[in-house]
Amino acid sequence: MSVDGARLWTLNQRLLGVVMDACTGELTELGLETKEFFVLAEVEASPYPAGIATALLLPKASVTVYVRNLVAKGFIRREIDDADLRRHRLVLTAEGTEARDRALAALAAEYDRRLARITPQDRTELQRILQEMLSPA
Repeated sequence: MSVDGARLWTLNQRLLGVVMDACTGELTELGLETKEFFVLAEVEASPYPAGIATALLLPKASVTVYVRNLVAKGFIRREIDDADLRRHRLVLTAEGTEARDRALAALAAEYDRRLARITPQDRTELQRILQEMLSPA
């Protein structure tokens, strides 16, 4: 039996959606919308809005709105980049770090509940498969 890549993609997307839906309450308590959470979680790895847009496959205009909201909520701040005074980089505030960490913990707990349905050997194999799929060709 052949495995359809589109079907696997769809199943993966559904799993991610179910996990995120289960975390909506925690995100709401933290004052975050789902996409704001993803932007917040990406700030340390990509401190410039354009980099965040690229990493998250979001339109730059949408990232601008999410950044504006996160700044207003006190989760991130803009700082002038010492390397290029024309640019602003984004930095997590203490409140932003706490919100991100709590949201990630909720996400991890829900994902762990799903992982508990499969054997430890299958989890190890899943990790190996995902790492292989992410490695450069």
